[in-house]
Amino acid sequence: MKFFIDTANVDEIREANEMGVLAGVTTNPSLIAKEGRDYKTVLKEITGIVDGAISGEVKATTTDAEGMIKEGREIAAIHKNMVVKIPMTAEGLKAIHALDADGIKTNCTLVFTANQALLAARAGATYVSPFLGRLDDISEPGYKLIEEISAMFKNYDDIDTQIICASIRNPLQVEQCALAGADIATIPFKVIKQMIHHPLTDEGIVKFQNDYRAVFGD
Repeated sequence: MKFFIDTANVDEIREANEMGVLAGVTTNPSLIAKEGRDYKTVLKEITGIVDGAISGEVKATTTDAEGMIKEGREIAAIHKNMVVKIPMTAEGLKAIHALDADGIKTNCTLVFTANQALLAARAGATYVSPFLGRLDDISEPGYKLIEEISAMFKNYDDIDTQIICASIRNPLQVEQCALAGADIATIPFKVIKQMIHHPLTDEGIVKFQNDYRAVFGD
């Protein structure tokens, strides 16, 4: 399973990228708005940091296929690695189909059922993003949805749509996504940092340092 980072903070993206673990970035207008910067400017800057898929989303207020297609083409024109995020709606499926015909990669977001994922795949989506964390929030095991979508896609040789686990809240959900067969997990920077640490690892590093200093000094 590959890792994308879910943020619009370029400092976080740079730091995670330097670890060598990133294959891409997902973001949306809300995340970029938190940074107080121009949307397209930030997307362009991100493409200069990470050499991988960069998801930029159409405006939340754009609900018609024609508008999504127009915005999607503008996003795709920013850089060859851009992927257009489009919500799971009837109009969104129309836009995905049209953009796929143009050779533009898409990421169908706000997916909560295997049926929605299958529709998106058949419309031509490059990626589908089931929201695991939000299902967990309402006491539905999100990883079960990942298992269902993964099993469904594997039944058909003509589906090459990749599964992105989205709405990740903690390291356990990342592990569940990997075991469930997801292609990608897109996670906040704080979760990446949480994945690095374990109390025994941290204690072990301190012990090794103390043992070294006792013999050799600093």
